[in-house]
Amino acid sequence: MASRPLTLPPWAPWSARPFATSTPLHRHRPRRSAGGQGLIGGGCGYAGGQFRGDLHRVVAERAACAGSAEVATADQIQRIGAPHLSYRYTDKPTPSKRKQARTASHTAALSDMRRHGLVENGGSTQTAERLRNLTPKGLKAASYELQRPVTEMGSTARGAGSSGASHPMAVNETVIAMLRPKPNMAKLTKEPAEVRAAAQAVADAPPGIGTIASYWTEVPLPATGTWTAPGRGGAQADIVVTAPQDGVPLLFIEVDNCHESAEEIADKLEKYARFFRRKVKDTDGKERPIWRTRWSAPDTFSGDAAHPPVLLVFNRIGERNPDRTIARLHELTRHLWQGEWAEGFHIYDGKIPIVATSLKKLREHGPAGPAFLRFGRRRLEPLREAIGNPPPRGGPGPRPRSGKGTARGVPGAGAAGGPGAGGEAGGRAGGPSSRLRRLRGEVHRRALGGGPGGGLGSPEGLPPAHVRQLQARSRRRRPRGRRAGAAGAAS
Repeated sequence: MASRPLTLPPWAPWSARPFATSTPLHRHRPRRSAGGQGLIGGGCGYAGGQFRGDLHRVVAERAACAGSAEVATADQIQRIGAPHLSYRYTDKPTPSKRKQARTASHTAALSDMRRHGLVENGGSTQTAERLRNLTPKGLKAASYELQRPVTEMGSTARGAGSSGASHPMAVNETVIAMLRPKPNMAKLTKEPAEVRAAAQAVADAPPGIGTIASYWTEVPLPATGTWTAPGRGGAQADIVVTAPQDGVPLLFIEVDNCHESAEEIADKLEKYARFFRRKVKDTDGKERPIWRTRWSAPDTFSGDAAHPPVLLVFNRIGERNPDRTIARLHELTRHLWQGEWAEGFHIYDGKIPIVATSLKKLREHGPAGPAFLRFGRRRLEPLREAIGNPPPRGGPGPRPRSGKGTARGVPGAGAAGGPGAGGEAGGRAGGPSSRLRRLRGEVHRRALGGGPGGGLGSPEGLPPAHVRQLQARSRRRRPRGRRAGAAGAAS
């Protein structure tokens, strides 16, 4: 028996006519996801008869990505929120077809979010990928997902894609390389064996740093003014990482597409130094560095005098050679990172640990691999060792007699090995004793963000009493070389 068509009286309002087609009404009933969770506003969408996905899940992924990216593409959101989809659709003939298939659910859900007023189109990249950024309503949803105040969520980044958004895209890729999202192997059980083997290799690789909620982008660092109304002369960090659970309590990241000169980057680091030196009164009435009023980091043996590390990530798409930029930057910023020599070790009070790497090496090795060059050291190290202030456990080598360098391939490595350097070649002739190396290893583990202990060696975050006494005696003394030099200059 044929079903009778739906008929409405002519005076019925248009809102009572849900569909102006001859399709049966049962085909337009909204569906629910497999988990039974509802959709925003009760709506849902279809793409060629396929369900577009759970909007709650994609909203959470996009909202979380908004906390770490001012603008993003559907591909970047998928790689962060659902990395297992990168190992599906291997039967597609071309990479573009595979990319279109794995991002189809996110693209469709973003369209629904746009209809609900949560996101808007932000232009396109240089490769014609659509950019998405959050609206003020979407920022509120993002603050709920990330459990952050709305005032700390940044702006809506309108117009960021008008020029191709090459820098925001490099920032997003840096976040992904630091995160190293792991695929869910339980969702790849029906894939071919070689696909599961490739995904398992990624899942077994060393993990990244923190979660998506550990990353902040485009954070103003006020040298004057306040957090909400920063004055002139301050910097703006591309990325701020807070992951104390992974041994990185606080890390600032600057991303360069090799368009800026060494002098321009050095000027940014000078603004960082101004920001780190600024002190304000905290709620207890005591003066503290302004950065400690917003982020927490364990105290070192020198208290608040130690500065957080800054990581420089070079993405070689511009005309400048990053190797030459690093060599020039190494000399321009020596006064910012060079430690003070003090009887067998260095003091880094008021100094910034500056580390450099490339986006290519960061993608290849990750934070746990040898991809980071600390200014003043001779070799590439993992991130946690590179940002540690004292030299690595095991002690430095013999102290060179002159300021001439002995290492090749590292800019200024030999000159950094003398007194007051931040490198590993700053020991006395013959090297320190085993007891001193052991004590320095304890200090290193309690350094800001450095060492396997992550600054959690003792309940109060300080080294033992005999280590503090050794540090106090070394500060009162001056090295013999400096006394002789001062006497010669006076005579």
